[in-house]
Amino acid sequence: MHENQPVAPGLNPSQARIHTIRVVANLPDPLGPLLEIAQNMWWCWNIDAVGLFMRLDRELWEQTHHNPVAMLGQIAQERLDRAASDRSFLHALGQVHARMREHMESAGWYSAHRASAQAHPGGAPLRVAYFCAEFGLAECLEVYSGGLGCLAGDHLKSAADLGIPLVAVGLLYRRGYFHQYLNQDGWQQESYREIDTANLPIRPAVAPGAGAQLTVEIEFPGRLVTAAVWRCDVGRVPLYLLDTNLPQNARDDREITANLYGGDQDTRIRQEIVLGIGGVRALEALREQPTVVHLNEGHAAFAALERIARCRQGTDLSFDEARQAVSAGHVFTTHTPVPAGIDRFPPGMVLAYLGHMAPRLGLDADGLLALGRENTADQHEPFSMAVLAIRTSRYCNGVSALHGAVSRGMWKGMWPAAPEGDVPIGHVTNGVHTRSWVSPELAVLFDRYLGDRWHHAPHEERTWSAVDEIPDEELWAAHQTRRRTIIAWARRRHREQLVARGASAAEIDAATGVLEPDILTIGFARRFATYKRGDLFMRDPARLLRVLTDPERPVQLLIAGKSHPADNGGKHLIREIVQFARRPEVRGRVVFIEDYDIQVGRRMVQGCDVWLNNPIRGLEASGTSGMKAAANGSVHCSVLDGWWDEGFDPEVGFAIGRGEHYADSRSAERDDSESRSLYQTLESHIVPEFYDRDAGSVPRRWVARMKRCIKALAPRFSTHRMLIGYAQQYYFPAHNAAALLLADGARQARLLAQRVDQLRRQWHNVRVLRVGATGPGSANGSAHGVSSVAVRSAVHVSADVALGDLEPPHVQVQLVHGRVSAMGELAATHAVPMRPTEALGQGRHRYAGSFAPPQSGQHGYAVRVLPYDERLASPMIPGLIAWDQGPAEPEAEQAGTPHGSWHTPPNAPAHATGQAGAAQPDAGLAGVAKG
Repeated sequence: MHENQPVAPGLNPSQARIHTIRVVANLPDPLGPLLEIAQNMWWCWNIDAVGLFMRLDRELWEQTHHNPVAMLGQIAQERLDRAASDRSFLHALGQVHARMREHMESAGWYSAHRASAQAHPGGAPLRVAYFCAEFGLAECLEVYSGGLGCLAGDHLKSAADLGIPLVAVGLLYRRGYFHQYLNQDGWQQESYREIDTANLPIRPAVAPGAGAQLTVEIEFPGRLVTAAVWRCDVGRVPLYLLDTNLPQNARDDREITANLYGGDQDTRIRQEIVLGIGGVRALEALREQPTVVHLNEGHAAFAALERIARCRQGTDLSFDEARQAVSAGHVFTTHTPVPAGIDRFPPGMVLAYLGHMAPRLGLDADGLLALGRENTADQHEPFSMAVLAIRTSRYCNGVSALHGAVSRGMWKGMWPAAPEGDVPIGHVTNGVHTRSWVSPELAVLFDRYLGDRWHHAPHEERTWSAVDEIPDEELWAAHQTRRRTIIAWARRRHREQLVARGASAAEIDAATGVLEPDILTIGFARRFATYKRGDLFMRDPARLLRVLTDPERPVQLLIAGKSHPADNGGKHLIREIVQFARRPEVRGRVVFIEDYDIQVGRRMVQGCDVWLNNPIRGLEASGTSGMKAAANGSVHCSVLDGWWDEGFDPEVGFAIGRGEHYADSRSAERDDSESRSLYQTLESHIVPEFYDRDAGSVPRRWVARMKRCIKALAPRFSTHRMLIGYAQQYYFPAHNAAALLLADGARQARLLAQRVDQLRRQWHNVRVLRVGATGPGSANGSAHGVSSVAVRSAVHVSADVALGDLEPPHVQVQLVHGRVSAMGELAATHAVPMRPTEALGQGRHRYAGSFAPPQSGQHGYAVRVLPYDERLASPMIPGLIAWDQGPAEPEAEQAGTPHGSWHTPPNAPAHATGQAGAAQPDAGLAGVAKG
């Protein structure tokens, strides 16, 4: 046989023992730092680092999908040898390598704020573990599908830049998310490609003191599943990815991490067990000791169960005690604005996979299932991953101000009798990692006029003040260059798509003339879910055609996006767009780019003039593509939803509609109205402003808008700002709370659990007996108390409260006041603490407080009692709230004579229907605990 003669394909381990070796690039010594750069994802947000690989071989860089590790393994040796003797290249390499080392060793923002995260001297330092099902770092590492993954990737990059001590956990999907192509009819098809771990910027994770790749075992029904752990360095942040594609696993188990968001419910629960439980075990084996765990979406919520079980191990802690200790250090971020978007599993499936954990948790089967149910008494309710995350996380947040409000409405049932605004779910608005998305042309201008502050402090407004100093001509020229670049790219890509699709020769030839390099270009790229309304701009095709084909002021649309393989509604939208684009009268002004990914998205946000977004209001949790476009001066035009609800300014961008609310989420009236608003905005504002040119053909008004867009939105919607928000609002408090509760054998956690148990047992005795008020001009003795007061005049309120065996330090009595709506509800409320003034005997106490109405009109107030313990993050414990419900029973009046006049507030919040002993979602958890 001749040397290297190929053998028949398909040799598998059942036929012969296969020995594997890792083959790495053979770099000349002077190029050694190049491999170090390639193996750290830091390169993907550093233009000069990317430039090194492009200088080596631009064509190969494109062929390897911008993968430096694969490129260095395939590049011709003569090119490497030539670069090794090129002084200019070596100088550039030295500069880039020095900057990477500086990044790895610099202090960062966190070093100046470390004290805030260390309230307990001698305790463990802050270490955040960030769990997510997907990470979008660069196009070459295909472990993401869309917005959630890109956000997670940007989260890691900003954590690395800021020096926040963070470690991340995800899954390594062998086939990633699907690749999209369209058939002749425009219907989406899916294909999958196997990754080659040897040619990715990852390496085997090795536990301290070990030599081989780390593996962890996870219990599955009747077997153990083994997961290998891989490490991806994101600057100074390690990302660990778990992979079940191992020969010791059964075939089905090897497929657990095969596809992102693929398969049935059985596959999903397996993936989420590997992510959550396997992820915690991997961190333990790596001797990572996180003090805070951030669950980015509910997919990783099983991590909480594993951490609670480990907290109990070798101790006599009860489930409730361990949960108090562990949940104090948990942050849960929800990205889902509708219940249908949450993973929910049948109770039998949960018990089959996780029933073995119940004894470790100190629960029985019902107690385990109750953790994932809104109504713990409903034996048929599915197990919700979001509910599990909420029940095991002290801190919960949405991803925009509007989404925070939507989430409070969505989950208010877990806090009976609490007004929606008091549901303890906050928000941190999403952002983007600026340097990852800004075009090279614009980066040159920013370096020249802003200096390097935009590299290190993109979240500070002063960083961007010098944008005004960029000459209009230079900014416009840079943007023009970028638009022309993406139009040339889109033409090539469109032609390649047609060839692959088997289009006619005439159609392929025509592809070279689609789009124009110098006309108004609108970008629309996102996941094609029906609520995102990818066809809204086509609601009046004739009117759209007039806009597109105006001979003096033409417009073109560049569109991209994938629909989930099971979402036929989204696929129909794509087909409608493709078929519309084929119409002769469209004249090549609409092009759909297949296989939307990070690379496609980056090109589009960097080169489009306008970024379009038109979801159904309230269904877009945040959205980030528009933020990326805005950092490039691409003007945003969107429904007032997600981030744009708080970012919109008419001087900066454009709104579709006015934020109207429609009772029917599928309202044709809404779609008609908002499509008309879109056309009107295009015809009357966007198109005229864009084409209003001076003698030098510069659109001065448009460029001024671009500058305002960059200045206002780039700092506000940066992941640096977002990470600082997470650190200050959640990471630092969670770290300190967990340290307090876990100290001295979890002594404070035990005491807190006992206090909460005491509150639950005694709460049926807690009630507001009587409420009275006095104010300037009020008639003492009036049956209705204060009937009117002047603006900002004090209203003094007194309340008699029955506490049973509880004492005033165990509760807080609050005076809740606000304006009264037409429906008699309190709106825009404020809560004022009331102070105890007199013990009335028999467990009854008098409280006093006051408020001053800030404006005229109908104002109301109500009194409530909440639990109090300084160790609680929020007084909103499910089921533990007592409102003034009306006149006391006759015997209650003997407690004492009230001061001032008394009345029953007619305007208590509409939500205030919970009586003492209201349903308690957490009841039944401790009740079924085993100890």
